[in-house]
Formats: sequence, C-alpha cells, structure tokens
Amino acid sequence: MTTFDIQAHQIELAGQSPGKILRAALAAFDNIALSFSGAEDVVLIDMALQIRPDMQIFSLDTGRLHPETYRFIEKVREHYGIKIECLSPNASEIADLVTNKGWFSFYNDGHQECCNLRKVEPLKGKLFTLDAWITGQRKDQSLETRQDLVEVEIDQAFSIPEQNLIKFNPLLNWSSRQVWDYIEAYALPYNSLHKQGFISIGCEPCTRAILPNQHERQGRWWWESEAKKECGLHAGNLK
Repeated sequence: MTTFDIQAHQIELAGQSPGKILRAALAAFDNIALSFSGAEDVVLIDMALQIRPDMQIFSLDTGRLHPETYRFIEKVREHYGIKIECLSPNASEIADLVTNKGWFSFYNDGHQECCNLRKVEPLKGKLFTLDAWITGQRKDQSLETRQDLVEVEIDQAFSIPEQNLIKFNPLLNWSSRQVWDYIEAYALPYNSLHKQGFISIGCEPCTRAILPNQHERQGRWWWESEAKKECGLHAGNLK
C-alpha cells in the first residue's frame, strides 16, 4: 500500500457525495471492507458493488440480535449474491459474563462491558487485518457523539503503532430521509422491524421502537444518558 495522505483526502472529500467518497476509498485501498448492519449499510453496499463487485463485507453477530435482523442479513446476501463474513464473540468469555452476571447485567452496569465482548473484540480482530474500513455513520444519528464526523479519518480506536487504520464515513452528511429515499427508489432490502417503529436497531434487549418525534437514538440503551450512546465500535466519537 502506498502512503495515504490523510490531510489531502480530508480536504478533497469534504462535503462530497457518498459515491465520490466511496470511489476515492476503493481507489486508495485494496485491503478495505464495509461494515454491514443496518439500512445505511445496504445503501453503501449497493453503491460499492457498482464500483467493486467483489467488495469485502462483514457483519457482527452478537448472539443477541432480533430474529428479523438475521433474516434481513440473509435477504441482503441473497439479493446481491454476495458473501457476508460473520464475526462472532468469544464463546467462553460470553459464558463467563452470563454465568457471573446473568443475561441482563447491562441494565445495571451499563452496556459497555457486554458490547465490548460481543462487538468490539470481534471487530478488533477483523480490523487488525485491514488497511481501511467503511461505515454507515451519519452525523444526525447522534447530536451528542457524531457531530464532529469527517468523511475520512484515522481510526484512533483501532489503529496500532505500526500502522494507522483509515475509516471512511461516506453517508455522514445524509439524513435518514435520504437513506430511505434511496432504499425506496432502488427497491433495496431492509429490516422488517422498521415497519414496527424501530429506527436504530441493535441487539434485541437494548433496542426498542420509538414514538413519533423522538430522536432515533432514543431507541438505543434508553436507560443511559445520551452522551454514552456509542457501543465502542466508534469509540473515537466520545469526547
């Protein structure tokens, strides 16, 4: 891999369209993957496969997802005829947590310990094999933690001394409405839970439907403060 000029790319990609950001990301890196879990990621998959048909895509299976989410992942796999790599947590570490603290310790202790085992550690193992990754983060997903997002950044949470990991956020300036306009326009698959009032969808115990006019992030970890509503996958967003 040639040296990646992060500052030059930040200037070049500032305010650009998701398509241009994706094209720049895929031109700069061969060893790059797209993280898939929700509606935003399906939009990125649809765009990315038009540029690179063999795009590397992975998804985190925490073991606590809704049945509808597993069916959604399968719908996406079949719709595009692609492979989606499944990342799973360490079974013995999960068994120890549940044995010692039960199935719902996060309601009392906070979600970070469980998220670290089920999401962050499996993701870390994957990201250590990559030079860059692509996420579906949007600024308006969280008024507390995502307002400083940029189109391309050094992932401070997962970089190692020997090498920086580059993270691209092509949809950072899109709204939820723009995401859904794209999904509807191109008849893309989506999670059926969206029809039941779920907007931001994570693990089943930590996700609920929201009421009209509530912000989408209020359906995630609702028992905690707004400033804590990151699971650790994007720890750099927390100030």
